[in-house]
This record gives sequence, structure tokens and C-alpha cells, in this order.
Amino acid sequence: MRYIPHTEADVARMLGVVGVGSVEELFAQIIPDNVRLKGKLDLPAGMDEASLLSHLGELGSRNRPARPAVADGPLSFLGAGVYPHAIPSAVDALLSRSEFYTSYTPYQPEISQGTLQAVFEFQTITSELMGLPVANASMYDGSTACAEAILMARRLTGRPGILLAGGLHPEYAEVARTYMTALDVELGEVALGEDGTPDLAALDAALSERTSCVVVQTPSYLGTVVDVEAIATRAHARGAMVVTVTPEPLALGVMRAPGAAGADIAVGEGVGLAIPPSLGAPAVGLLATRTEHVRQIPGRLVGETVDTDGRRGYVLTLATREQHIRREKATSNICTNQGLIALAFTIHLCLLGRRGFEELARLVYAKARYASERLAAAGLPARFSAPSFNELCVRVPGGDAARAITRAAERGVYAGVSAGRLAPALGDCLLVAVNEMHGKADIDRLADTLKEVG
Repeated sequence: MRYIPHTEADVARMLGVVGVGSVEELFAQIIPDNVRLKGKLDLPAGMDEASLLSHLGELGSRNRPARPAVADGPLSFLGAGVYPHAIPSAVDALLSRSEFYTSYTPYQPEISQGTLQAVFEFQTITSELMGLPVANASMYDGSTACAEAILMARRLTGRPGILLAGGLHPEYAEVARTYMTALDVELGEVALGEDGTPDLAALDAALSERTSCVVVQTPSYLGTVVDVEAIATRAHARGAMVVTVTPEPLALGVMRAPGAAGADIAVGEGVGLAIPPSLGAPAVGLLATRTEHVRQIPGRLVGETVDTDGRRGYVLTLATREQHIRREKATSNICTNQGLIALAFTIHLCLLGRRGFEELARLVYAKARYASERLAAAGLPARFSAPSFNELCVRVPGGDAARAITRAAERGVYAGVSAGRLAPALGDCLLVAVNEMHGKADIDRLADTLKEVG
């Protein structure tokens, strides 16, 4: 399709129909003057292709990929919401097959059966992980899935109150607040208890007949495993729903499924099991719920059917966005699902199988336990008493986690993320994430390095 810009006469004619005198006047109602750009952007002059490639190469050379991406890279224990894992080479190989990368939109099932079946399998896996019977075709990421789940609970209950339990990732909470800005909601928070999980007494005090849902993350932002059932019992007694958030779905290999623990809607983030983490990369939000709530689910849902000859086929069974139905009936304005990342997630989990998934979870848990013991022996004890899965919140010697991180990085170890980066009161704590790629020697080096810099 050719791009034919409007002439000045075209623009003047359209403005006249709308009833404004200029483009600036047209946008004045939706873009406040105090945030509008005055003048031109201060951009450098354009480059020829060779110069641009050279410039991009120089920028790329500043990156220091962490192990195991490169053999001589720094040793990384970064997590805090995005958890890397070993991605089998078969995932990329299958992802690159022409059946997938040339597939057509799922709106026309007769020419997109491969795409539809892949999404159906993704939904099935998500449903099994979450312990809930219905899952959608994915969301943009875990944080938007969380916000959409809150909106879903608000529609289902007709109540304005939302409680964010202590331990929810601060950036997930910020996305939720942004979503709710223009809505009539009462957004409250439940304090974190001394053990690193939500304070149940504070939850009891905050719950009311106006509460639509309680949002609880497990494992929490601080790595602690939360008793979802205890929270669900209290929420359901007041007629409120429970939304669980699981940014590390591998934890569900050893933890009770959210649905079995009482969650009404369960969301998560699957990118760590799909592609290596990188700056600004796409992610894949997981969302599952109970069958009776299916018509309020955001996004798409692929279903299985048969054609006139009785052959199995897949179709877009439910699409609740405004492109498909009347705007006032739409549940969300989400544009699409993260199909490619959802496919990578699906392939990886199919390669693992149920037994492999559980074994991998146990392996990561065992390595995290070893790391906890070694760090404690090096003078970095656990900050909270609640159990953890793969991420540890530990106190650093000297009380300055940010300084310890900087000094460890100088020695080739990315020791983790300062908990104070997003929770200022925990500036003396370090979040250390362990995965299956860390060997005993790597964990020993981490503990020795932190002891040295402390």
C-alpha cells in the first residue's frame, strides 16, 4: 500500500469539518500543554548506512552478556521479576520453521490451523500450570495481565475496592495504578508481615463488602512463598475474589497450583522459559480463570471443534476486544497476544513434559537452598523467615546493598538486585536469583565475593 500524505488543503478541510482552526487546537483537548513538545527534537544529523552500522556496532560492543550466554561474561544472579533459564536449542529451531514465521492471522482458521493449534496448546499448558480450567491466548506481559485481571474482578463483582497485598512487585503495582487512573476505584494496600508475606491481621482489617479482589504475588517480589489459601479463605468470606501473580511459573513445579489454593484468577510471566532476557524484549503474560468467568476474560481464546466432515479443527472461539464486538461489550482494548513468545514457551514446556518440569523446579529449589546456606555462612543471612523458591532476600554486611552490587560487579559478579531499588526500606537487602545454570562453584564464588566486598 502506498503512503500518500495529506496536503495542506486536505488538512484545512478536515479541521473545518471538525470545527477547529489548527492541528494544535485539535490536540489541545487530549494532550495537556505542559507535556507538549515545544520546538523541534534535538536530534543529530542522519548517517549513511556504513556509518550507522559502525555506530550501532560500537554501541553493541559496550554490552557485557552474562554467563552462560558467553563463556567469559560476568556471572549473573539477577532476577527481581525476570528469571532466566536454559532454553534448549530445539526451541529456536522449531520456532524458525516456516509454518510458524509465515503463519497468517488466526482470524481466518482455514489458512491458520498451525497458529491456532499452537495457541490452543499454550492455553492448555497455562491452564494446567495454574490449576484453573480456562486460559486465554496470552497477554503482553505479567504486569498487564495483572492489571487486566483486576479489571476483570471489578466487572464480575461490581465492587470498586482493590487490595494489593504486600510483596506484589512494585512495578506490577505501578502498572495497576496506571490502569485504574481514570476509573472509579478504591486502591488499597496490605502491609507486609515480619515473615515477608502479607500481614493477615492487616488484610482482615482492610477487607470489606466493597472489596472486589485481593491481589497477591507468590513467590513474592522478595522471594517468599505466600499461603494463598489463607488469603483466599478471608477474601471469599467477604465476597471478594483472589488474583494471584506468579512471575516465576517454574515455582509451580513444586508449589500448589493457584486454582487449587483458592485463586479465582491466576496470572504470571512466562518470558524466562521462552527467550533469554534482554533490554526491552517482548514478554508473555499468562492468565487463567474459572469457567463461569470466561465471558469476562480479556483478549482471545482459541477452541477446538470439528468441520462438516468430522475432522478436528481449531477456531477463534472467543474474542472480547472492541474489534470483534460492540465497544460497550468489550472487556479490554488489548490489541493482540504475544504469539511468538507464547509459542516458544509452549515448545519449551512440551520438551520438558510434566516430569521434566517438576524435576527442573526441584533442581532450582535445591540450588537456591545451597546458595542460602553459603550466603548465611558468608555473613548474609536471610531477611525473612518465610520459605522461598529460587530467589533469596539477604542482608548485606555494612547495610548498603547497592554498594555491594557495584563492588561485586567490578570483580565480574552481578550479585543480584538491591531490594531498596523498588522498596526503599529494604536498602540493606539483596535479591539473589538462582537458576539451573548455576553450578556449585558459581554459588561459592558469589558467596566469597560478597563476603570480600562486605
